[in-house]
Amino acid sequence: MAPLLVLLLLLSGLLVSGLLLRQHFGRATLHRVIVEADTPAGKAFDLLLLIAISASVLAVILESDSRVALSHPHLFEGLEWGFTLLFGLEYVLRLLCTSQPFRYATSFFGVVDLIAILPSFLGLMLAGTKYFLVVRILRLLRVFRILKLGEYLQESELLWRAIVASRRKIIVFLMTMVLLVVIIGALMYLIEGESGGFVSIPVGIYWAVVTVTTVGYGDVAPVTPLGRFVASIVMLLGYSIIAVPTGILTVGIQQARRRQEPVRRCPSCGKGGHQGDARFCRQCGNGL
Repeated sequence: MAPLLVLLLLLSGLLVSGLLLRQHFGRATLHRVIVEADTPAGKAFDLLLLIAISASVLAVILESDSRVALSHPHLFEGLEWGFTLLFGLEYVLRLLCTSQPFRYATSFFGVVDLIAILPSFLGLMLAGTKYFLVVRILRLLRVFRILKLGEYLQESELLWRAIVASRRKIIVFLMTMVLLVVIIGALMYLIEGESGGFVSIPVGIYWAVVTVTTVGYGDVAPVTPLGRFVASIVMLLGYSIIAVPTGILTVGIQQARRRQEPVRRCPSCGKGGHQGDARFCRQCGNGL
């Protein structure tokens, strides 16, 4: 009951603080500082926010080392709650100063902002807070908005369309790879046996995956001449296999990019490159 009461008090405090700040500075001022990144105040706010995000992630990384965490237990706990309250207040202010709070809350960056503050609050109610350590690393995603990297995320749509368009080829390739590593793993189990460390077919499959992907851990290795010969073939095969998905995606991206490019051409002057919804030629002015 006590943790729930503390959680309610913290959330109420953040909401009241946000309302008081909006009343004091005004909604327009907060919007100019927090949301609009092109203003001097907005740039200064983003810089401070970037420093806070970097410091919080650095604290999470250091806290993952048990020696450092045990030597400074209260320091990391205090830092985490400080960052949580700071990001929580920022989240509340974004909700209060935007004209469409629900749209912000359900957007990609709105969800990321919420994830930035959830771990500490959930830690009050749930055990095993160390598992929330990794979740707090997701605060790094907020850097995309601060550094205006969001526009580059649009390029991922092109990659996704290429993957969707090439999905059958990719599935065939993956199924071929699965069959290949199973056959190679079983073959190496028959050739090497327990003396070479291939104590079972799953171990042989593991070795085949490691070898085909050119990782080569070396924990399991063939010792017989025939086994080494097969391993050499598999290694050479691995290099050629890497090129297959690369070629599939490259062709898919090129095809998706060509479908994106405007192809309308003016019938009067022959000028191309018009958008699909264009009605007049931008060179001669005649109708398309």
